[in-house]
Amino acid sequence: MSDLPTAADMAEMTDAAAPPPPEVVICECFARDGLQHEATIVPAEAKIAMIERIADAGFRRIEITSFSHPEQVLVADAEVVLRGVRRRPGVLFKATCPNPQAVRRALVGLDGGWGPEEISLLVSASEGHSQRNLRRSRAEQWENVAAMAALGRDNFTMVGTISVAFDCPFDGPTTPERVLEEARRFAELGVTRIAIGDTIGSATPPRVRDLIGWLHGALPTATFIAHFHDSRGTGIANTLAAIEAGLTHADTALGGTGGHPACIAYGEGFTGNTGTEDLVTALEAMGYGTGLDLAKLRAAGLAAEALLGRPLGSRTLRAAEAATPA
Repeated sequence: MSDLPTAADMAEMTDAAAPPPPEVVICECFARDGLQHEATIVPAEAKIAMIERIADAGFRRIEITSFSHPEQVLVADAEVVLRGVRRRPGVLFKATCPNPQAVRRALVGLDGGWGPEEISLLVSASEGHSQRNLRRSRAEQWENVAAMAALGRDNFTMVGTISVAFDCPFDGPTTPERVLEEARRFAELGVTRIAIGDTIGSATPPRVRDLIGWLHGALPTATFIAHFHDSRGTGIANTLAAIEAGLTHADTALGGTGGHPACIAYGEGFTGNTGTEDLVTALEAMGYGTGLDLAKLRAAGLAAEALLGRPLGSRTLRAAEAATPA
């Protein structure tokens, strides 16, 4: 009898030596970040219906609102939306919190049984962007973030977002050292989920791989999240580069909507988030599990187009239409 392994033995050994890629968790941001570029107000009931569609597709993280000042009419319905969505086991609904008062509003919701499970806290990696976007200095915003983290600790999953992590439209390129400094400050406050924001969509895959690899080495216990805009059509390429560099979380929006508020016109104007439908299709083709139902995801993309009354930026939806017999 030969001691050489059989073909079946070789196949088993090969499979054991090469486990499947880790699952990638996609946070769908259409209902908040995606809608913030829209000039028309979407009614709360329509938002809730879209969020239900999104959750039905299998998303486990969904950004649904912001506790910005109620005078910002795009999110004046934050409490209504949070009360209206059905809670699901294992699904985190996220609300953006720009200041401590916003976290207090989230805590009121938590006490009432309808608050968000996850909140996001924002800093800018450059002074120029902080002054223009947040209307306060970086030092002032970090004081805000420290207060917010203290309020949110033990109550929410917290995500720290670092804007202009690659380039700032006012101050120029952002150094990797500055991004690591911001990430470490978040981690010291107990915020270990950290989103890396390519705010003006100027990153490239080599820069992304270098930065993510460096951050992983410096902060191995942090969970980094890819949040890349698509200003130059490289959102998917950059997100895939981040995933290949080890990230297991990414933020996207149906149809590539959003990016920044409609009233802001800096950098390269309209940005748009990385499109969910196209990224998930690419990940599935590459063998990455996402836990999402592609048919339901594409149905949600079509529903988003119907809600906004125009075609959005999903290539896979257009390809599916072209392949459907007349």
